[in-house]
Amino acid sequence: MSKETPKVSLDAMIAREAFEVQEQQSQNIGRNIPMISVRDLEQNSFFYPFLRKPDFQRETNEWDAQKIYEFIENFLDGDLIPAVILWRSSSSYYFVIDGSHRLSSLIAWINDDYGDGKISKEFYDGDITEEQKSAAQEVRKLIKEKIGHYKDYQSLTQHQGQVDPKLIERARNLGALGIQLQWVEGDADKAEASFFRINQKAAPIGETEIRLLRARKTPNGVAARAILRSGNGHKYWSEFSQEKQNEIEKIAEEIHQFIFEPKLRNPIKTLDVPIVGNLSTSEKLEVILEFVNIVNSIEVDDQLGDDSTGDKTIELLRSCRRVAQRINSNYPSSLGLHPIVYFYTSTGKPKIGSFYGVVTLILHLEKTKFFSKFTDVRKDFEWVIWQDDMVPQIVSKSSAVKAREKVKDFYIKIIDKLSQGTDKKNVIREIVAEKSFGSLKSKAKANTSDIQTKEFSRETKAAAFIRDALPGSPRCKICSGYLPSRFSSIDHKKRKADGGLGTLDNAQLTHPYCNTTFKN
Repeated sequence: MSKETPKVSLDAMIAREAFEVQEQQSQNIGRNIPMISVRDLEQNSFFYPFLRKPDFQRETNEWDAQKIYEFIENFLDGDLIPAVILWRSSSSYYFVIDGSHRLSSLIAWINDDYGDGKISKEFYDGDITEEQKSAAQEVRKLIKEKIGHYKDYQSLTQHQGQVDPKLIERARNLGALGIQLQWVEGDADKAEASFFRINQKAAPIGETEIRLLRARKTPNGVAARAILRSGNGHKYWSEFSQEKQNEIEKIAEEIHQFIFEPKLRNPIKTLDVPIVGNLSTSEKLEVILEFVNIVNSIEVDDQLGDDSTGDKTIELLRSCRRVAQRINSNYPSSLGLHPIVYFYTSTGKPKIGSFYGVVTLILHLEKTKFFSKFTDVRKDFEWVIWQDDMVPQIVSKSSAVKAREKVKDFYIKIIDKLSQGTDKKNVIREIVAEKSFGSLKSKAKANTSDIQTKEFSRETKAAAFIRDALPGSPRCKICSGYLPSRFSSIDHKKRKADGGLGTLDNAQLTHPYCNTTFKN
């Protein structure tokens, strides 16, 4: 199976700024330049420090190492490059309306920063992921081998005798090369309208991004952005008080850790996996936004209006943290749901429909106070959903987020049947026969691939590991459900109140909820 090419994060290369909402930009700010040179993109120039992209601009992370290298090479060789479109605000910031990746690639080359350098470290407060570092190293290696670093070109003309003539030619070109500019005239509203119109033509903005751009000042929009970057990167919440900014960042980081850590490695070689596995940035953003909306009963993205103080954003984040803690954490309320059993297929693929369904189930159990009913049958419940998983069939009839209520109802139906004494081996058979969820087909877990080759696929390797490792996982000594690898509680078999001692013989592993609430 082909490996997805990692994208390079260039988001730190151009700072973000909010468009100024004014009637009309100033008419006395001089003539706009028709072209920018490489020198204009150096940090000490008169141009780069004032270069901005709109605060609602999507992350600049859609290009891989090959595309960045090819663009810089084309620039050095004087090939035709599309013009960059800018808008000049009344405060003389130069906003990028179109061409963010082109400019960011050149800035990255000039500063040797492909997501892991000085500019990026300051932007992300030093929190650079291993994935981002790896992508940066890949493009840097390619640049060095194929065209050389910017700093090398600065000294090439002094050593012409020992250098490849092609490099000398490119070094000379740098003095005359530039990128053509086009300018949007008008006020901030005109500039924003131009941004959406242009970006929907050349490289369409994803549906989730459009939703967030339109609702960028709403509390759920800000909360989703904060969780995506674990509270780092551009601070969409910078207008709030410092105290509220700190709280937003703290809670967002916690939620991100609960849901997306530890980093998933393929093929799976450990049962210590995140609740939500590896997704592209756009997929990840969609999952986060839907999670925030589901937890907080938001049906329309702009339902709550804009958040001018940060209070509502914090409220939404606290609710999301509570649910994330309930799913899998060391908090006393945690059910400690094993990620493999609840959120992955037998071949190790993430099941987003199950994630939405479980979140909706937890909200239902909180409302009805039926956690004990679930815990009573948890061991058999997990056997049922793992042995004959119906969720993909339920989700296939609509989108994953729209199917969440049906998935929740499906889980409740299993809990009810088990509570009524139905044998676990007959639960799915009865549900299928009742046709409450449409035409479902009960079937044993299928082979990982129909293709017969001598080499094991990534799915087959993952399936083999899960098949052999999961049965040996520890179980809660109270409910007998699977215990996740990282989060469990040490319980006194004989209560301390009854004279139980802290000895090994009196210790048992349990889910936090089973220990602190269900047992009592």
